[in-house]
Amino acid sequence: MSTPEGGPPPHSPAVPPVGTRVVVRHRLPAPDPRTGATLTDVVGDLVLADAAHLLVRTRRGEVAVPRPSVTVVKEVPPRPSRRGAPHLALSVEDLERVMVGAWPAPETEHLGDWLLRAAGGFTHRANSVLAVGNPGTTLEAALDAAEDWYAARGLAPMLTLAGPAGFRTSEDALGRLLIARGYAPRVATSALTAGVDGVLAALPARPSPGVSVATSTSLSDSWFAAYRGYREAPEGPARAVLTGSPDQVFASAEDDEGVLGVGRLGVASAWGGVAAMFVEPRARRRGVASALLRRLAAEAADRGVRSLHLQTDTDNTAAQSLYRRAGFVVHHEYTTLRRP
Repeated sequence: MSTPEGGPPPHSPAVPPVGTRVVVRHRLPAPDPRTGATLTDVVGDLVLADAAHLLVRTRRGEVAVPRPSVTVVKEVPPRPSRRGAPHLALSVEDLERVMVGAWPAPETEHLGDWLLRAAGGFTHRANSVLAVGNPGTTLEAALDAAEDWYAARGLAPMLTLAGPAGFRTSEDALGRLLIARGYAPRVATSALTAGVDGVLAALPARPSPGVSVATSTSLSDSWFAAYRGYREAPEGPARAVLTGSPDQVFASAEDDEGVLGVGRLGVASAWGGVAAMFVEPRARRRGVASALLRRLAAEAADRGVRSLHLQTDTDNTAAQSLYRRAGFVVHHEYTTLRRP
């Protein structure tokens, strides 16, 4: 069978987006003379993927892997930037990039290292510039370009700035420029992380009596209806974000009267992102949120995921308390600024 022009070979493994850190397992042209091995791995950043090769930037330079020899391609987390537990070892910028895939905007465009995201106005995260790294031009020119990009889509421009817990946007050069242009910051958001094993150990293994938790990799109408019951979620954009991760799990807690709460796990870059957590008012203080969170952590463990992240506003004391009891700690904070 011939290969379609410009496409991957038939039966070629699915390949993550360029820029992802990956491990590529591929066949050797001949068995290794010392070990007899017929397969080997290349680990690094995927910089090119075409019909002929996957180009991976490793610590020792770029390696071109012939596409027909590839047997497996898997996303892996960014290289740790500091010592410690895996969920604490990434830099602020690397974790911000990891989190993108767990709540993906259907439309994105790079501006240097910055990432412009749009999802029809559904959520701040999916409709703001992830302003980490170098935009490849001056801050003023980058901001002009970002404002034009959002104006073309009928959206108000928003930018997300991340830093250590407690950082102030007024102490950041881009933050000062945004404020000077009339951008207003919303309340800061905590990015929390935890080890999957720690969450499983911290939360009860069984839900409260009368409560059952079910999961699905598909977005059901009942789950979506429960989610839309507590927040505005336009059909097209919301479904695109909720189903746009490389892998996702939807959890639903129920009793005899119906749905009690929902939650979602988005898996990307070998991390699990917990989001869309909601418990009906009638079901609060019954351990529903803990049951949902533990089930999502168990789903992450089943997929070989070791670390979780989630985001909650710094003034949401109830959510902050729940997640800390479950073993989450603050990794960093970010603030989204919007121009009216």
